Amino acid sequence: MLAALQRMSRQPAPALLVRPDDVLAAIRSSILLGAVVPGLRAEVEALTADLTELARLRGLAAADRAARAAEVETLGREGDRMAALMEARQAQLATAEEGRRLEQARADALGAEARTLQQLVDRLDREAGTARRQADETRRDADARSRELRERFAAAALAEPPRLGPKTPFGEQKGSLPKPVAGPVLREFGAPDPQGAAARGVVIGSRPRAVVASPCDGAVVYAGPFRTFGRVLIIGAGGGYYLLLAGMDRISVEAGQFVLSGEPVGQMGDASAPAAALGGVETAGPALYVELRKDGGPIDPGPWWSRQGERVRG
Repeated sequence: MLAALQRMSRQPAPALLVRPDDVLAAIRSSILLGAVVPGLRAEVEALTADLTELARLRGLAAADRAARAAEVETLGREGDRMAALMEARQAQLATAEEGRRLEQARADALGAEARTLQQLVDRLDREAGTARRQADETRRDADARSRELRERFAAAALAEPPRLGPKTPFGEQKGSLPKPVAGPVLREFGAPDPQGAAARGVVIGSRPRAVVASPCDGAVVYAGPFRTFGRVLIIGAGGGYYLLLAGMDRISVEAGQFVLSGEPVGQMGDASAPAAALGGVETAGPALYVELRKDGGPIDPGPWWSRQGERVRG
């Protein structure tokens, strides 16, 4: 007996030996655990996978937040840069607008002083020559201060942009200029006018309310009413060439503005312009007077018009 108790103390008997009345409950518990444990194991594995995926998503979310913060910072810097550029652009536009107003005032003063179109063009030509000489002197001074200008290049680029110029010299565009309006030529260059003198320009008929476009690149040197000629537009094409347009009901550009070939510059009216604006030609409908001048004298614009693929105006 003592030996048996000693062995039992070293190796305790199972609960079934101690409480034989719980055998059925133990078997039922074992069956229940055997059925539940595999499902619990699967759920634990699924939960582990979900936790791993959650940790990965949290890492991606943190990286995305960092990227968004960097983008917001970049956008903030870009916004500041754009604000500075817009401010500089507004200052540039204000300067250009002031320049146009001064140029328009100067042209109006010249128009008030001149008695004839010839005087007006001559004075504008002299003014242009003076401006060219001043520009040459400015360029020479700029060459002497080239180092200083290079150091201030960024500020100068915003404050004083380069002046636009014709893409191709006007003298090389003979035979390629589009007419300012589409329509028949009512009077040719050199034809007798009502006073018997040779016409210094051509008269082109147009439809009512037709849009007038610039035949060439150039700077507007005069835009506005001139005595009995109505509204007159003079475009300096460079190289001593000037294009004079009269007979329009409205001019949409101002003195000092640079226009491109094909750019709208005005609009015809519904009725004929004053006879003075058309060189004495009486017309039943709208007509445009066009005069091309070189070094102060009128020249025939006929050879300058494009004969192939003329663009229709209006």
